[in-house]
Amino acid sequence: MKLIKAIIKPERFEAVKKALEDNGVTGMTVMEVQGRGEQKGITLEYRGKTMIVDMLPKIQIEIIVRDNEADDLITTIIGAAKTGKIGDGKIFVLPVDTAIRVRTGEMEH
Repeated sequence: MKLIKAIIKPERFEAVKKALEDNGVTGMTVMEVQGRGEQKGITLEYRGKTMIVDMLPKIQIEIIVRDNEADDLITTIIGAAKTGKIGDGKIFVLPVDTAIRVRTGEMEH
């Protein structure tokens, strides 16, 4: 199994969620996070003053999938999240040894 951890722009979340649902993915964990990457934040003008916002709002989506489903899921996320501009996000893929359903104690390896 794999843990797919996608960090995307908040405005792309609904498109990503719909694309995942259209591909049969319904289970996910979603968190509002802050971060920065190569752009190191943005510069804003507020009441005539320049402000540097170095931590930008992002959405983090975590999904567990079988090994053979990971590549298709990654392609789906990229297709829905990509704008072609800096700050589109990152996707991390991590191995998962065991998943346990709390309600039943059922284990997947």
